[in-house]
This record gives sequence, structure tokens and C-alpha cells, in this order.
Amino acid sequence: MTARLMNFGMVGLGRMGANMARRLAHKQIKIALMNRTFSVTQDLAAETGHSACEDYAVFVKAIEAPRVIWLMLPAGEATATALKALLPLLSPGDLIVDGGNAHYKDDIQHAAYCAEFAIEFADAGVSGGIWGLENGYCIMFGGAKSAAERLRPYLQALAPTPTTGWLHTGPIGSGHYVKMIHNGIEYGMMQAFAEGFAMMQDKSEFSLDLAAIAELWRHGSVVRSWLLDLSADFLAEDQSLDSIQPFVSDSGEGRWTALASVEQGIPTPVMTLALAMRFASQGKNDYAAKILAKMRQGFGGHAIKDSKEK
Repeated sequence: MTARLMNFGMVGLGRMGANMARRLAHKQIKIALMNRTFSVTQDLAAETGHSACEDYAVFVKAIEAPRVIWLMLPAGEATATALKALLPLLSPGDLIVDGGNAHYKDDIQHAAYCAEFAIEFADAGVSGGIWGLENGYCIMFGGAKSAAERLRPYLQALAPTPTTGWLHTGPIGSGHYVKMIHNGIEYGMMQAFAEGFAMMQDKSEFSLDLAAIAELWRHGSVVRSWLLDLSADFLAEDQSLDSIQPFVSDSGEGRWTALASVEQGIPTPVMTLALAMRFASQGKNDYAAKILAKMRQGFGGHAIKDSKEK
């Protein structure tokens, strides 16, 4: 580990965290790194020139106060455990940023916990996926104005440009709330594209070239988007998708969006049904479909398909 002190450290070097660290390195910003598996930390440090730290004590000592500690950890227990380990080691006035996919209500609790140690807290919703390293990240963060000013140089480096792709959305919790809604919208957009392409693929008498149609829509169409760009790319390679299992995972944020819409009394049929379709793809509609088949047989004598039939 280098002896030179710095003000910024990142905990959690999964796909998103590691690429964010790489982007900061590309912008000539050196930081301290920590991950549960030290070999991962060492490899990334060797690649980027960042400082590899094997535990929280070493990590905190490597960062000069006032520190900015950015957590890129799974929501829930992993983040809570990191806070418990870090807070006693930090100095009053240090800043912790939760950049994982946390629930906005947890942010308020975590901020209160940090305040007991005179540590500032901010929440950051980060979008960009695996392409964020190259294209920059869209960052929505909540917290005090003082936290916003301290984060500015790092946000400018992580975002697509210094003036676009990042926003101080408001008080603590607002960043993850906005990111939660962002993901709900994402679910709806993805579902609409999937249904549309499925209809065209099924219209066999037209022999539609889905890759050509996707490419067409990318230029001048009102539905052009990054999701369409991605669809055009993979359809150009394979339109049948025969090797793909029809299973779509769902993140916590999609569920949180649906629950929040009920709490707020705001109708969100598109986002909520898109989430339900993901449940269906996971086989969670299979038993209900069997019940439907048996009811239909019961009242109308309709045939049912045996599970051994193809």
C-alpha cells in the first residue's frame, strides 16, 4: 500500500464498485480500496494504482480526514455490518455515502446512526451498469448541501460529463427514492419492448427481420433509447434466442416501487404489472396456471395437458 494519503475510499468492489474505481483512476483520482476478499482488492489496486487495504483499520488510516467513504455493498445486512465496523474508527465530520441499491427508508435510519458518531451521511442511487466505466454513471444523491459540495469532484469524474449525469435530489433518502422510481420505469420500458418484439416474432407470415426493425427504430423513432440500442445489438447476433432460458430476475427496487405506489395511493399499473411478469417468468405463476386448468376442466370438461407432454 502506498504511503500517500488521500481523502476518498471505496468499500465493495463488485462489478459496479470496481468499474467506478477504474473510472476514477482514469480521471487521475487515486483512492483507497477495500473488499471482503483481499485478493480482489490487490488485483484492482495493481491495475489502477489505487491503494489496497486489507481491513477497516488500515483502510481508515489510509484516508486523510475529513474522509469520504463510499459504500458499494448489497442493501441490508452487508451495509449495516460495514457501518458498525467503520463508525468507531472514523473522525467527526467524515462522510459516508451509501451507493448501493438501498431502500430510501433505511437511509434515514443509517443517517441517524451515523449522527451518533458525528459522521455525515448521504445516499446515492447509481445507474449505468457495466457500461458506466466507458460512458459514465447517472448518480442521484440525497443529503445536506455540505455533503453535495464535498462529493462534487468525485461525481464530476464519475458522471458522463462534469455538468451532466449527476444531481443533488434533496434531503437524505431522496437519492435512493429517485433511483427506485427510475428502476420501476426501467421495468415498464423493458416489458413493453419485450412484448412488442414477441408479437412481431410470432407473426410468421410476415417473416419480419427483428434486427432490422430494431435498427430502424433507433433512428428518428419516438421509442429510440439505450434499451433499444442494446436490443438491436443482440438481435443482430441471434433472433431466435433459443439458448436463453425465459427466466428474468427482479431486484429489490422493483418491488419497493410497487409497494411505495400502494403506500402513496398512486396508480402504477405498468410498473407493477412489469414486476408481476418477472415473477411469472420465474415459475411463480405455474401453480396458479394449474389451478386455472383444473377449474376450466371442472366447469366445462375441457382437456388438460399432462405435465409429461411437450
